[in-house]
Amino acid sequence: QVQLVESGGGSVQAGGSLRLSCAASYYGYSRYCIGWFRQAPGKEREGVAVIKSDGSTGYADSVKGRFTLSQDSAKNTLYLQMNSLKPEDSARYYCAAQDCASGQLGYRGQGTQVTVTS
Repeated sequence: QVQLVESGGGSVQAGGSLRLSCAASYYGYSRYCIGWFRQAPGKEREGVAVIKSDGSTGYADSVKGRFTLSQDSAKNTLYLQMNSLKPEDSARYYCAAQDCASGQLGYRGQGTQVTVTS
């Protein structure tokens, strides 16, 4: 069973930083690529960052240069370092395991709220 548990959200002023963590039990399921997506009220789900099947990382254009995705395989933990935060980054952030081939969402955590105030 795949389990994803996020932590690290909170409220921060614009320009600040937060680091999200995702404790993942999914490791070993090679069909899944792990990453983060976010969703704000009334808005579509947006993929933020993902570790692709070749090990490279992909980012949404809106976060490139500001967010960094990393992992500690020994701890089965995924991190999302978010710098230079903007009010438009406010959303609920979810750790997710998606099918590497199709991009279809397989599993997600309960999410963690990020609020950026101006």
